Amino acid sequence: MRILMVGLDNSGKTTIVLKINGEDASVISPTLGFNIKTITYQKYTLNIWDVGGQRTIRSYWRNYFEQTDGLVWVVDSSDLRRLDDCKMELDNLLKEERLSGASLLILANKQDIKGALTQAEIVKVRLLVDN
Repeated sequence: MRILMVGLDNSGKTTIVLKINGEDASVISPTLGFNIKTITYQKYTLNIWDVGGQRTIRSYWRNYFEQTDGLVWVVDSSDLRRLDDCKMELDNLLKEERLSGASLLILANKQDIKGALTQAEIVKVRLLVDN
């Protein structure tokens, strides 16, 4: 399966992938392109494409849409000032025809940070629902 992991920069995508794979996540630098990690569990193989989320490279996300089975949208729950940007980018992704058959997981990351929004609060600010 091909999993595309995207979200705004600094949402924690690379940390999540490294931790899932049992790798050291103590020193991470921004992803300026993409990382691919292959994870095998029982008889399943997942290829996770971790794509950088800086504003200047978001237009290149569409280069990774082909043959995507699952989309993981990572939200930095503590980044209150960019929730509107986060919603706009997710809305744009959901309009992409090449992602129409992919499953979607929205991961509210950084819940452990003081002041982070809960899942219910994120829904309330309409990140997960249409206006």
